[in-house]
Amino acid sequence: MSKGIKRRFIIPIFIPHQGCPHRCVFCQQSTITNVSEQLRTPHDIKAAIESAIRSKRFSSHRPKEIAFYGGTFTALPTSSMKGMLNAVMPFMKQGVIGAIRLSTRPDTIDEKVLDILQSYGVATVELGVQSMDDKVLTLSNRGHTASDTVNAVRLLKKRGFTVGVQLMPGLPGDSSEVFMDTIGKVVDLKPHMARLYPALVLKGTKLAQWYQQGKYTPMGLDETVSVCKDACMRLEASGIPVIRIGLMSSPSLLNEGEIIAGPWHPSLGFLVRSAMHIDRVRPYLPAPGETKAITLRAPRREIPLLKGYKNSGLKHLESITGATIDNILPDDSIAPCQVAFDTR
Repeated sequence: MSKGIKRRFIIPIFIPHQGCPHRCVFCQQSTITNVSEQLRTPHDIKAAIESAIRSKRFSSHRPKEIAFYGGTFTALPTSSMKGMLNAVMPFMKQGVIGAIRLSTRPDTIDEKVLDILQSYGVATVELGVQSMDDKVLTLSNRGHTASDTVNAVRLLKKRGFTVGVQLMPGLPGDSSEVFMDTIGKVVDLKPHMARLYPALVLKGTKLAQWYQQGKYTPMGLDETVSVCKDACMRLEASGIPVIRIGLMSSPSLLNEGEIIAGPWHPSLGFLVRSAMHIDRVRPYLPAPGETKAITLRAPRREIPLLKGYKNSGLKHLESITGATIDNILPDDSIAPCQVAFDTR
């Protein structure tokens, strides 16, 4: 497992849009996080941490970490950045919190900023990369280039930070081919982890305006699953774990009318993981036309991946083999990512 990827107890502090130099065409962080854009004060941060400590889940033996998500943390005024980090310090000194992570833009990383982050015990920095194609970045009003990402990853890794990259297939100007080119460039950078957040059309964004004017068409769900599957397989084969696929649900995000269009699915990650697994077991399946009905045997823990979301995996397996799937039986004598089958 890559450095810093051990499962952690995360206490999220959301700072939507704070520090952002402008609004990207897809962005509506207040809706995504269900948090207002009001500046988080040290008192807010202290209260959030104390609330998490009181929760039953906090007794977990997992490492504890504060995470500043949303906004552009390293573009905040230095006094605001230090104020937020100072609010965490008493908990760090007590050993209650072990580390801090944050998300930010690639073009706001420099040596001075990294000096500040390291002095406060920040261990992980996730970069909102979105794409490594400059045309896509320009159309999305990102305000940074792919070379900014290359430079930021280089500086962060040189200073010993754990580096994550957040990628967004389906932006204006993007395509399956363009996004897989982005994945190839990310593999070359060798970050420690990645997240995939397929572009959605959210109410109140420029993307929503373009969609309603017929100037933008989002990726469909099937294409998104396929692209994310290929991206995950390429990244993870290169030792870069994908730790999240798709936005997490929030009450405000699920309000009627907030998601106008795009490949939203509450279990997108599972759809992708199931598709990946079926790709891996495909060599062990009967050829099309070889038999009319089969019973599959697989390791018990892999059966949900074969069945898929609401049995969509079974339908995929039947389309691949041309056979009816009678059943899938647990058999832990079978090697991981393999299946055996019996015919009738």
